[in-house]
Amino acid sequence: MAHRSYPGPMSTSPTAYEADWLRLDRQICFSLHAASRAFNGVYRVILKDLGLTYPQYLVMLVLWEQGDLPVKKLGEQLRLDSGTLSPLVKRLESAGLVRRERSTQDERSVQVRLTDEGAALRERALEVPRRIMSATGFDLAEIVDLHERLDRLTAALDAAAAAEARAGRALAERT
Repeated sequence: MAHRSYPGPMSTSPTAYEADWLRLDRQICFSLHAASRAFNGVYRVILKDLGLTYPQYLVMLVLWEQGDLPVKKLGEQLRLDSGTLSPLVKRLESAGLVRRERSTQDERSVQVRLTDEGAALRERALEVPRRIMSATGFDLAEIVDLHERLDRLTAALDAAAAAEARAGRALAERT
């Protein structure tokens, strides 16, 4: 089987940094993982006042921004599969923040709607981004720059994963 790798130049003489690429502290994925866990810790404390977990907060953000959505569209926005999203929505429904309703056009589709209580929670949530920015120690320009870089990183990784999947399918078809 042919060796496949992600595109990019490979030097024949590694730099001092590259020489020890398998160290944990050299892994960008671990830096992102550690930052994500740190964010979750801060969000856990801040969101406690709202009665939300971080994943529930993300669901509410999408609904506050876009209004009623089918579960499928909500999952696409959040990059969550229905097995992960459905329990989140059920807990939000139990808390009285959202309502789930079967679509009248397609019985397989479930629409998620904010309740009045869920819509009102938005006002209390307005302070969350300010508190998070304060916790980072970054100014607004740094936050915007980081956000743009992470969006570019996500797009590049999505493209690389799609290319790898296509190459894997092509290889499987040849064998």
